[in-house]
Parts: sequence; C-alpha cells; structure tokens
Amino acid sequence: MAATGAWAVVLAAGASSRFGSPKQRLLLEPVLERVRRSSVDGVVVVLGAHELETSERTVHCPEWERGPGASLRCGLEALPPEAEAAVVVLGDGPDLSPEAVDRVIDVWRAQGADAVAATYDSVRLHPVLLGRKAWSRTPDEGARTIDAVLVPCDDLGPPGDVDYADEVPESLRPTRWSSPDP
Repeated sequence: MAATGAWAVVLAAGASSRFGSPKQRLLLEPVLERVRRSSVDGVVVVLGAHELETSERTVHCPEWERGPGASLRCGLEALPPEAEAAVVVLGDGPDLSPEAVDRVIDVWRAQGADAVAATYDSVRLHPVLLGRKAWSRTPDEGARTIDAVLVPCDDLGPPGDVDYADEVPESLRPTRWSSPDP
C-alpha cells in the first residue's frame, strides 16, 4: 500500500473512572485492529493513567490529567518527521470503521484542509484528521474545538464511546462477564 503521510494517534490515556477498571485492557486491541485495516502509515498509542501492553508503539503522557488535548500533543510529538497528518482515534471506540479513517484521509489529500472530521447523522465524532499545520493549535479540550471540513460517514455507523462497563459491545465481553454495579 502506498504511503499516505497520515499516522494514527490513538488516545488511551484516561483513568476509566466511570468504567470501574482500565477499559483500555478490553477495548484498545479491537480499536487497533480496525485502525490497522485502514490506510494509515503507522500508529502511536498514547497512555497515561494505566500502563498497558499493546501491539503498537506507545508513548506515556505525564500530563494526561490536563485533558485529551494534552494527550494528543504527546502523541503528535511522538510522530516521525515524515508524518504529514495525524488521524485522531479514541481507544474506547470499538465500532470504528476503517473506511471512516480512509475517508478523512482522502478528503485531506484532495482538499488540503488543516483538519477533517467524520460526522454521523450530522454529529461530529471521530476520526479527526489534523494536518501538521494544525498541530500547534491543539487546546487541552482536544481536537473537537478545531474547525474542520466535515465528512459524512452515516453509512458506516459511529465509532462508539464506551464510558461504562454495561456499554461494552456483546462481541467484546469476556465469557464470564459481569459489569460492576452502578
């Protein structure tokens, strides 16, 4: 596959306090499998609250508590010099479509936009692509506050956002699963 210039930054630094345990242990690898099926040139996973073993390169963000933007900045700094863009993906979005990643890359390539974001039923979600020019504008709130060209991905379905144990898709639940009491 030809190089796209786009690398994935997978944000997995949070404490998972609402989940009740490190949800990344359950959700991160399925997200990484989906990212690898896209056309990104490589992947960097940003960790913070929890140390995890992953199948991809990781970077620890000591300022992860400042917010997703701080974690994203750590991931951006870890990208190689040849990376022209970062596709931001959440480590707790197990339904991410590789085709959504490819769509934001394709629109970025075609239009040269600094930022491109997927939408689902007119709601802006992930993935979000940031061209290198936009990297220095990343606030602590993260990429959601950066103006972006919007790419409809309604036909692909949203990536998901698992905050609580009872939101884990059935296909990812261990055989002896019991979600923590609310």
